Amino acid sequence: MRAITFLLAALTAAAVAVAQIPDSKPFDLTTPSHDLWRHKKTAAYTVQQSMTFDNVNRRLFIVNRRNGASTTSGDLTISQVDFAGNLLGSMDLLACGHGVNIAAEPVGSDTYIWSETDAAASGYGTALWRFKFENGKTLDPAKDKRERIKPLEKFERGTATIDPVYERFVVRYQYEKSMYIAVWDLDDAVSGNFSSPLVDWKIPNVKDDLGAVTGVNQGYAVYGRYLYILTGESYEASGGKLNSQVLSMDLNTGELVQGPVMTKAGSTLEFREPEGLAIYKTKDGEARLFLGFASGVAGDRRSNLFYKNVLV
Repeated sequence: MRAITFLLAALTAAAVAVAQIPDSKPFDLTTPSHDLWRHKKTAAYTVQQSMTFDNVNRRLFIVNRRNGASTTSGDLTISQVDFAGNLLGSMDLLACGHGVNIAAEPVGSDTYIWSETDAAASGYGTALWRFKFENGKTLDPAKDKRERIKPLEKFERGTATIDPVYERFVVRYQYEKSMYIAVWDLDDAVSGNFSSPLVDWKIPNVKDDLGAVTGVNQGYAVYGRYLYILTGESYEASGGKLNSQVLSMDLNTGELVQGPVMTKAGSTLEFREPEGLAIYKTKDGEARLFLGFASGVAGDRRSNLFYKNVLV
């Protein structure tokens, strides 16, 4: 019944576009997760917010709130780490956003990052921007005049991710207190052509409409025609209860494909807050859906990454 309700809600939303995303296989969210690493340090000792992969140059980036910054400052630190969790470099972003998602775009041997910018009083970014990752650099939107990107007129605030396998650019944005998802071909986004999204529709409330235990959204990712959402809270916030869940939706129809499914990835971690989803494809061609979790204690939070790799 939830799937039917979701389908009707999605198809009657004013923002729905004609389905244009070719078919692909979804991940099976019920299969066990595998460890990439546990308890790794990033350039910031705060809770990680999300992660992203440069699938061409084989790079991994993790974003945290900047050390010493308030939760509404919008100050972020992006760490580049290798696949063993070793810190390779970092950048700081001032007054940019919350870091729920960032996107890595390979450009030759460089990596360009898409992130929020121009944070409002809430700490969430009111526009997007794109910049080359440069170790040791600090970007301040008050001084940096590079282009601000609002891909849709109704974009009030939002974040971006990239499907690195199918090369699509994805934005989750807020309009009139509701969240929406929109998808473009990556080439169109890079060229600034946002006139015709492949899909653009309202996302139902994951708790009230889709039956998740909690409505706290902790990240999203897109692989092919499917959107994946991670929800949940830290053990500290949930009273020690496991409540992290993942779910998948068909971007063409709005149908709930699977979930919400409780994930036990890293269930023995201390603190354990779900933080981030991302897609990666290995050199051997294996597609992986990565789930991020924060662990550790205040003043020494750590990064933990797990992945699912079964397509059905």
